[in-house]
Amino acid sequence: MAVQTVALLTAGGLAPCLSSAVGGLIERYTEVAPDVRVIAYQNGYAGLLTGRSVEVTPEVREGAALLHRFGGSPIGNSRVKLTNVADCVKRGLVQEGQDPLHVAAEQLTADGVDVLHTIGGDDTNTTAADLAAFLATNDYPLTVVGLPKTIDNDIIPIRQSLGAWTAAEQGAIFARNVLAEHSSNPRMLIIHEVMGRHCGWLTAETARRHHAWVAEQEWLPGIGLDSRRWDVHAVFVPESHIDLAGESARLKAVMDEIGCVNIFLSEGAGVSEVVAELEAAGLEVPVDPFGHVQLDKVNPGAWFGKQFAERLGAEKVMVQKSGYFSRSAAANDEDLALIRRCTDLAVDAALRGESGVIGEDEERGDELRAIEFPRIAGGKEFDASVPWFTELRESLGQV
Repeated sequence: MAVQTVALLTAGGLAPCLSSAVGGLIERYTEVAPDVRVIAYQNGYAGLLTGRSVEVTPEVREGAALLHRFGGSPIGNSRVKLTNVADCVKRGLVQEGQDPLHVAAEQLTADGVDVLHTIGGDDTNTTAADLAAFLATNDYPLTVVGLPKTIDNDIIPIRQSLGAWTAAEQGAIFARNVLAEHSSNPRMLIIHEVMGRHCGWLTAETARRHHAWVAEQEWLPGIGLDSRRWDVHAVFVPESHIDLAGESARLKAVMDEIGCVNIFLSEGAGVSEVVAELEAAGLEVPVDPFGHVQLDKVNPGAWFGKQFAERLGAEKVMVQKSGYFSRSAAANDEDLALIRRCTDLAVDAALRGESGVIGEDEERGDELRAIEFPRIAGGKEFDASVPWFTELRESLGQV
């Protein structure tokens, strides 16, 4: 069946690829199938459930290249899980007794949508998988093609998710200014908290890029402009055990010598310890519609700041989070090239009627292809034994 109408939606948290991916899809359709109608649901699955969409007009098609220059999403995001009926009802997205999957399917049918492009992380694409399975079971003719967005770079089996390189680059830029605060107080402890619920890739890559920047600069230690004060002194990721006593002893020696300590901490590192402490105190652990612990409310950075401050004898502690800064950036050249490859293939796959998530398939020799929805999952761990990360930690004196 010929494709007549295509719909786009972006969902989940922001990443430095959403705007560009929307632009890339519009450009590709305009190039290879200009007669295909394109609409965009506003605010992700929330817009799909409530029937809020915008038409991609000739004016938008002509200016689609402008979207590559910006971060955020021009069509808006939301966190909605179509199989979480209670949450959808609570938020007024469906009525009591309605099945969100059925409501979404009916809306797609009413809009005459032949192809749905979802741009999001593992939650977005597993939700798309739920929708695709429902549609197939109920004889709704629809092709669903996802694009992998997450700065955590934790989608199984995708080698590199869109926006992650940019987020690491921006996190390193953020660190340059934040770590200048070491000079604002004697015995200063700075914790740079980086996004990453289950996967430490972003924290590790951000630390690697900042450490490389330090190595490239000229310094003047005679007046106190010392590279050691600007560098990262420890990197903590969820995949590695944190030896609090051992690291405290090592970092106290650093503090005693140069008067500051800079830690790069994945927000998911040590969450189990924080949650255990909250539960032991009889406090409720807040979770989102997907069942994830709400890290912004649990606040691992503050918890670790307290633990290390006491052991290091810090006079002042500052916890700074780069997540919202880095995830809202426009895509860099590395990501723009990957986004272009993925959006081109996404359109080609859609026109062939081939559903899946576009990405470099680690289980198929990193081939860029439409990966089958049942194989898509979140929570891919960062391999903390990779040589570049091992070398980074060794160079910091962290075993």
